[in-house]
Amino acid sequence: MRAADAGRLVRAGLDDPRVQARLKAAADVRVVAVGKAAGPMLNAFAQSAGRRLGALAGIGPVRPDALPPGAEWFDSAHPVPDARSVAAARRALDIARSAAEDDLLVVLLSGGASALMALPADGITLDDKQDTVRRLLKAGATIDELNTVRKHLSGIKGGRLAAATRASVETLVISDVVGDDLSVIGSGPTMPDPSTFRDARAVLERRGGTAAYPAAVVEVLERGQRGEIPETPKADDPRMSRSMARIVGGRLTAVEGASAAARAGGYVVHVIDRPIVGEAREAAQAFAGHVRSMMSRSDVPACVIGAGETTVHVKGSGIGGRNKEFALAMLGCLAGPGSAGPTGPALPHHGAFAFGSIGTDGIDGPTDAAGAIVDATTTERAAALGLDAQRFLDNNDSYHFFSALDDLLHTGPTGTNVGDVQVALIAS
Repeated sequence: MRAADAGRLVRAGLDDPRVQARLKAAADVRVVAVGKAAGPMLNAFAQSAGRRLGALAGIGPVRPDALPPGAEWFDSAHPVPDARSVAAARRALDIARSAAEDDLLVVLLSGGASALMALPADGITLDDKQDTVRRLLKAGATIDELNTVRKHLSGIKGGRLAAATRASVETLVISDVVGDDLSVIGSGPTMPDPSTFRDARAVLERRGGTAAYPAAVVEVLERGQRGEIPETPKADDPRMSRSMARIVGGRLTAVEGASAAARAGGYVVHVIDRPIVGEAREAAQAFAGHVRSMMSRSDVPACVIGAGETTVHVKGSGIGGRNKEFALAMLGCLAGPGSAGPTGPALPHHGAFAFGSIGTDGIDGPTDAAGAIVDATTTERAAALGLDAQRFLDNNDSYHFFSALDDLLHTGPTGTNVGDVQVALIAS
């Protein structure tokens, strides 16, 4: 997380000659920072831009201790938007619409922006959007699926913020999305949107069927599919030609930091290049397979690092999050020789063996924990407390399992967000 420090990444992004040229040429520079890293990004930009700035607005879940002079701050909600999200979106649109043609609108974008800056489209209410987001999250929708729907139920996402201004637009992005698709990160408020109303309706069909969602939402998507509502701005829209973006950090930024720390600790480091995605418990089995392979041909102490973003299809009534569910699913693979746990055969036993999965934003699901750790002692300690790992996994209740063992990872909000990181440590 130190490697993915949002302020450092913004300062590095400002070294780009193209960005510097646009800043110097603009008559006025207006700034909107939105996402889980909004506070540090806004402060770093104001300190390093090298010129006077006009309107400054930050939108995030946690107000920073200090703000640049004259800056506004909007506390907002995540992962389900609320009235504060709507007020923040309206202010962002006001700043964009009031900019002149020779001005520059700077958007500092990070993960979480989709919920933190939300404006329901005509024909639907905030309640409709909230219900839709909750249902998609519970159904295990991927971030691409979730944001495809969000963009087509919004008055600001899917390029609409950029389309609302006469100014040029520069977006500096800290990515929490596997593949760094600019149209997906934060639902792409300043980027052309390749997805369509048809795509959004298809997501609802896949994730429970349209009957499971508010009727007004389905009607808007069907009207858009029939061409009765304008599509989100596409790549050939002239308004998008003024909008440029640069990714200043992402999941590999965190992986590089973790790798450097592990090497400094004397570990032989193996990085899983392919993003860690899919259902959390299935991704855990795949990760364990990588660890088995590397253990069979590697000296110890060794460190295996992966990163990405998984999903959880919630079927139980417990409390968890994708990182804690990933860790609980890994438990069976770490139990020791001759044993098996919730997900299958165990990994070969070593004197010390630990695995952790963490959300770099410091928040995993609807809990106060960032993730969890399991090691070679977890199964024995759980048995002593009468904790059945399989039962907790079946109930999607990883939080209470790890809370009872005091094996939750607590960081608090970190001020950055580049997805999730998984680490396995094998010592002799």
